[in-house]
Amino acid sequence: MKYLIAANWKMNKTVADTLEYLELFLPSVKDLFEIEIMIAPPFTALSSASIKLDTAKKEGEYNVKLGAQNMYYEEKGAFTGEISPLMLNELQVDYVILGHSERRHIFGEKDELINKKMFSAIEHGLRPILCVGETLEERELGKTLNVVEAQIRKALAGIEKDMQFLDIAYEPVWAIGTGKNATPGQAEEVHKFIRSLINEMSKGNDDKTRILYGGSVNENNAGDLIKQPNVNGFLVGSASLDPERFYKIITKVLEV
Repeated sequence: MKYLIAANWKMNKTVADTLEYLELFLPSVKDLFEIEIMIAPPFTALSSASIKLDTAKKEGEYNVKLGAQNMYYEEKGAFTGEISPLMLNELQVDYVILGHSERRHIFGEKDELINKKMFSAIEHGLRPILCVGETLEERELGKTLNVVEAQIRKALAGIEKDMQFLDIAYEPVWAIGTGKNATPGQAEEVHKFIRSLINEMSKGNDDKTRILYGGSVNENNAGDLIKQPNVNGFLVGSASLDPERFYKIITKVLEV
């Protein structure tokens, strides 16, 4: 199981910014196949990024996948402002991030909606990255594992047999964009719990589902975090906006 290092740019970078970034970043990861790399730009830049990555792969050996930051579960219809899985398929998108805490807490997405999106993504050949994590209040009350378990069970209800087609990202809400991050020990505790939960829900697939850590990952803490037995990669936010910083995180993973 290869490590997955994924970049979530959130609402950052224009089309021009995206192309400039890839121009700088791609040469540094040419012929790099030991790990998997994914970049999720905003929807407006997906098409240009797709073309750029496709061109790069024709000119050399690249293993950079394209991801989307969200999607709706229907293929088409009167859903103003939404993006369907068919639209992502057309752009050769490989991954889709679902259930991110910003979608949950800012836009009010519930586990039932996330479950429908998970079903749809897998059905349409997209590999979802399911985000789970607790708030600071929930951690202080000792509810971390209960919250994470509830989110996973609800989001994956009915698709337990498809665990090998998805990844899970543990992102403590209190560590996203705050500059704070879970200690390697805190991260490993939750990741180990998630691994055992996956094994219970889908026997034999616990080693096919990667568990990523997200929450203020940067080039300084990546080395210690990735050494944990059940940390299989990262979902990187702000540090991925700079191609040099993102590449430094990748190098830390390659050193393990």
